[in-house]
Amino acid sequence: MKLKHLLFLSTLLSLMACSDDSPATPDSPETPEQPDITNSVEKLVTMDVSQTYQTIAGFGASDCWAPSFVGKSWTSGRAGITELLFSSEIVNGKPKGIGLSQWRVNLGGGSAQQGDASGIEDKSRRAESYLKDDLTLDWSRCEGQRYFMSRAKELGCDNFILFSNTPPVQYTYNGKGFSVQGASSNLKTEHYDDFAGYMTEVAAHYTGEGYNVTHISPVNEPQYNWDGGQEGSGWTNDQVAKLVRELDASLTASGLSTDILLGESGDWEYLYKSKSDANRSNVINAFFREGSSAYVGNLPHVKNLICGHSYWTDGTWDGMRNVRKQVAQAAGQYDLEVWQSEWSMLGDGYSSSEFVGYEQALEMDIAFYMSKVIHNDLTVAGVSSWSYWTSMDVSRWGHKNRFLLISLVPAGGEYGDIEQEGTYRATPTLWVLGNYSRFIRPGYKRIALTLNETRSFFGSAWISPEKDKIVAVYTNMSERNVRLGETHIGWNEAKSVTTYTTTDSKNLQEITVASGSPVVLESGSVTTVVYNLK
Repeated sequence: MKLKHLLFLSTLLSLMACSDDSPATPDSPETPEQPDITNSVEKLVTMDVSQTYQTIAGFGASDCWAPSFVGKSWTSGRAGITELLFSSEIVNGKPKGIGLSQWRVNLGGGSAQQGDASGIEDKSRRAESYLKDDLTLDWSRCEGQRYFMSRAKELGCDNFILFSNTPPVQYTYNGKGFSVQGASSNLKTEHYDDFAGYMTEVAAHYTGEGYNVTHISPVNEPQYNWDGGQEGSGWTNDQVAKLVRELDASLTASGLSTDILLGESGDWEYLYKSKSDANRSNVINAFFREGSSAYVGNLPHVKNLICGHSYWTDGTWDGMRNVRKQVAQAAGQYDLEVWQSEWSMLGDGYSSSEFVGYEQALEMDIAFYMSKVIHNDLTVAGVSSWSYWTSMDVSRWGHKNRFLLISLVPAGGEYGDIEQEGTYRATPTLWVLGNYSRFIRPGYKRIALTLNETRSFFGSAWISPEKDKIVAVYTNMSERNVRLGETHIGWNEAKSVTTYTTTDSKNLQEITVASGSPVVLESGSVTTVVYNLK
């Protein structure tokens, strides 16, 4: 099939209703119209399907920490919450959710069973474990987490990553889910194989129940000491490698195809440079350079894959791009796929002129900033998986939606008991993530998109495995509407074009672009453009 010439959107002759993402039906209460074109500014955009980049594995979020309580105790609202996260259904032009395609499940250390004796004051930061004190497994535990797993699978999300913040308390030096070992692991030397066996047993259990457990991530942010406040442990690169070797052997013995997810670095820089603690940084080189004492790149369950977190390296547009460029270069030396497995707006105050500041920020300002991070992680670092940190939480201390997608208010108010069901609300971070996650599906491949990119206007484009759909996601933070002057479909002329727009007052609002009309991106919006091809 030959590539097409440059195709002006304004001259598309065959636009019609989309079959997969249907517009509002005739009996819908309203039919939204495209944004005003009269005061718009033209932006030239060119796509080229012959130039391709990474293939998407998925977009996700984690079940730390609130889903444990919501899934168990919020019996009236939990079904609606799961729909917001996992549903891909569109009803009368309104998506019911953001269609997450990956779900990260915390293998807790058992501090929840210890209660106040855990030493973790905030019970919402304690986590359950399946491991009992007699070292048998109790599959009736983690009820809330199991509910979310079940609903995720039911609603179409079937890629599960098990991750661990701490070994089970039965195996740690201090018998706690937090550490007093400093930079060293809290896992007792004699229990490396036991911890590996435990993670394998959990993966085998859920695989047997029909869950697609794609990866186990055995350590999380090993560069931090995690000496209180929540579950966690520091690890050196060599200690991580020792555990990974045990886990690989255990997975092989069990016959599981589950792979091991390495990295989970506290920020991107730990992956490619030596920082204050050399034994916990320069992670890519440590794990994948033959001859390194921490080399594990030859293990059957360790694929060419590394992951990191986008915290602390996102304060400015130029700064985040520079760091992510170095991530891509370091990963490229070993032909590694890169995943971004945690981000929320955790930083130094974002005090540059590029952000209005936490106190003045509207929720949409925070969602826009997330879109900047997603875009640069995808297009500069070249990540093939992108996950948010806490899918839901209670918004306290004026944090707004910096650390959550769904805002929870327990019955007793924002400082009330998380186990007492209250109300929930989807925030703009949820819907802006949905501009990516709902439409860029696993298997989609990024294609070249050329535009005059700025820190207030940027976008990326993706093509489906079947070559029948192109999805482009644009962020327009400017004060004027933008009309796309031209595009290069590059495979076949579009038979229909549909947009999904998120603003401070719209949640993925669907509009079918009229035949002969250009695509118009509303000011102050994130917009997904879906081209259904012939």
